[in-house]
Amino acid sequence: MIVVLAGGVGAARFLQGVVQVVPQQQFTVIVNTGDDRAFYGLHVSPDLDIVMYTLAGIVDETQGWGIRDDTYHTMQQLTRYGNEDWFLLGDRDLATHIHRTNLLRQGKTLSEVTDLLRIQLGLQLHILPMSDQPVATHIQTPAGLLHFQEYMVKRHCADEVQDVVFTGASAARPAPRVLDALKEAEAILIAPSNPIVSIGSILAVPGIHDVLHEASGMIVAVSPIVGGAPIKGPADKLMRSLGIDVSAVGVARCYRDFLDVMVIDEQDTQLAADIEDLGIPTVVTNTIMHDMTAKANLARSVLEAAGVTM
Repeated sequence: MIVVLAGGVGAARFLQGVVQVVPQQQFTVIVNTGDDRAFYGLHVSPDLDIVMYTLAGIVDETQGWGIRDDTYHTMQQLTRYGNEDWFLLGDRDLATHIHRTNLLRQGKTLSEVTDLLRIQLGLQLHILPMSDQPVATHIQTPAGLLHFQEYMVKRHCADEVQDVVFTGASAARPAPRVLDALKEAEAILIAPSNPIVSIGSILAVPGIHDVLHEASGMIVAVSPIVGGAPIKGPADKLMRSLGIDVSAVGVARCYRDFLDVMVIDEQDTQLAADIEDLGIPTVVTNTIMHDMTAKANLARSVLEAAGVTM
């Protein structure tokens, strides 16, 4: 069994490569839910949905999120009634959130709902939220504590970052099967996701970090920072604000106490020696996932680095 720790867009694109190399039944994805939030009375799980929509072949590839060719009639009517529209949800996307919220209100857990959704979307891999308990990623700013979605989407990452807080993490538990999947994994892959708010939220759930530290499977991470900048998202601003070098070396330092191998892009070849000085063997390859071939090639390189025979 292969396990992947995942955030949103970057992880989903990496997973498009993994499914070309590994049968879906043979891997599990553990997904960040720190970005989850209620919008318009509905439970929205952005990263879970991005992963499921992408692998189901219905994602809006241009945006990296939402459903391709969706319409926005419901949002238009909501704004007519005076609601804010900074978090835009398409009509078919809203159906997912209505269905999820209904099931949660009936007493099902987020894990159970996610499993039903992935089956209904025709997916055979296992998709696990990091926890069934609410964990909310907040950004401490001079304006106060902002939910990550408000910081990123509504305020366009304009606020000074003073700290990152995972509200509720200390009381949360790993979702069912999360720890067992990590313990039994032949390899654990850390997708090219934001190390602070995507992978960081997963690591904040008690028990997950400890199991990674003791895992028997090789742990391999792909740097989301290429040439000193993220491919997508605010990882650079968050890392810089927390005193972490915005580079593949900085990412390696985030994971250094449990990481076995770091995979970095060819643009950062000169950083390999610095990462290896941390005691982390480093693989240099093309990590820019511009098409399906590149995605599959990256997945093969990462699995090879993990010692997985394909």
